[in-house]
Parts: sequence; structure tokens; C-alpha cells
Amino acid sequence: MTVTVDAIEEVSMFSRVAMIVVSLLLLASAPLHAQDAISAVPRELLDDIVVGSRILADLGIVDGFGHVSARSPANPSHFLMSRSLAPALVTADDIMEFDENGEPVDARGRAIFLERFIHAEIYRARPDVMAVVHSHSPGVIPFTVSKTPLRPMFHNAAFIAAGAPVWDIAKEFGATDMLVRNNAIGQSLAQALGDKSIVLMRGHGDVAVGSAVKVAVFRAYYTDVDARLQTQALGLGSDITFLSAEEGVKADATNMIIMERVWNLWKLRVQTLLGKP
Repeated sequence: MTVTVDAIEEVSMFSRVAMIVVSLLLLASAPLHAQDAISAVPRELLDDIVVGSRILADLGIVDGFGHVSARSPANPSHFLMSRSLAPALVTADDIMEFDENGEPVDARGRAIFLERFIHAEIYRARPDVMAVVHSHSPGVIPFTVSKTPLRPMFHNAAFIAAGAPVWDIAKEFGATDMLVRNNAIGQSLAQALGDKSIVLMRGHGDVAVGSAVKVAVFRAYYTDVDARLQTQALGLGSDITFLSAEEGVKADATNMIIMERVWNLWKLRVQTLLGKP
């Protein structure tokens, strides 16, 4: 069989076109990296969300449920949070951008948290809040269903001295599945939080907020520690001396200065667990 030069050129051209088509298909099917999807967001902030999620999982504050978010520095009315995923499994590529109503900017078929409205409405109500943590903290749950108020036991939980309101979803919305699954419920929760650092959710968990991811994570953890300590102290059957409001303000200010110490320790631990020294 005789093969002409024209035939060879046609085969070569077809091969090149085929290779281009295959490359485009592979590119379209490849997952977008976090920096591609959220190009204006500093990588450090995405890493903080990932590390914060894994720290809370390692400390037992969250398990398969719970979430960490941060306000977007590129668009302060938006926020950043993982797709629906267990906190211990979150990576930077799982972080998504959500608008002021809690709707994903670019879902691309990814599952999203039902309770994203917690974050949306708190960011809307509190311009000072830069990060939000929601957990079903085991130590805190008893204080969400009893008449005993959560109060500051020690200096690391000094922020509780400003108050730890309990929000009951049933008061406004009747019998529900206890989830914050729309903006109206999220707005009610944000109102209960007010200007405080934490709000307890009756029969559900709690929400901690802060000026940075590390602050919200710190508060989420020490809210649980404080609750466990208070439960132990109540069991002693005598009067408890809690931190005063003034002590709370002073100790909380100090914690803001030295917080990096414990954050770096927690961060090193989860990085070591991931094999990233």
C-alpha cells in the first residue's frame, strides 16, 4: 500500500487535534485548586480554615459534624467554608466561597452544609467577626438544656465572663429538626449571640466567634473545657468562685496577646499527624 505525503500530514493533523481535545477534556474534568477557585484569598487564610478544622477534630470538639468559616477579605460580605465534609478531612481544595445569604458562589455540584446560615447571618449582623466555629461540643450540651448558666471558671475561658446566652430554636420556630437550615433561623441565632463571643444552642451545641480563625478555635475549645470544669466543680457541692466581669476583660485581653503560643502547638500537632513537619 502506498502512503502519500498528504495522507501522512492528514494523520498528523488529526493526531494533534485529538491530543488538544483530550487535553481540554482532562483540564475540564480536573478539580480546581483552591487558589484557582478563590484567587483573591490569601493562601494563609485557607490554611487556617483547614488547620482550625483539624485542630478541633483532634481536640474532640468536633467529630464528623461541625464547621469552621472565615470572612472573605476580598469581599467582606462573603465568607469561606469547606464543602460538606468531616472537619478532620478538610483540605484547602475543599474551601468554597459563600455569599451574604449563605449560597455558594460556585458550587460545581459539591455538597454544602445545611447550617451554613449560622455563618451567613452572624457575619451579616457582626462586622467585627472574622471567623465562626459551630460545634456539638459534648461538655457544653448539658448547659444548653439546664437552668445552670455557663460561667467562666478560669482565665483561658475569660471571654465567657461577658455572657453565654442560650438560644432555643423552639421559642420562635416550634418543633423542628433542631438545625439552622434557613436565613430566618440564622438571624434569630445571630440576635441571641448579640455582642458576645459565644452562644449556646439548646439541645444542639454552640457557636464561637472571633477576630481570626485562631481566636474562634481557641474559644470553641475553651468553652468546652470550661463547661467540663464547671460540671466537676458543681459536683463538689459547694459554692463556686467564678471570674468576675472585670477579671474576664483583663484575662481575655492577655489571651489575645499570647494566643499564638497554643495555636502554634496545636498547628504543629495536626501537621505532624498529616506527615507535614
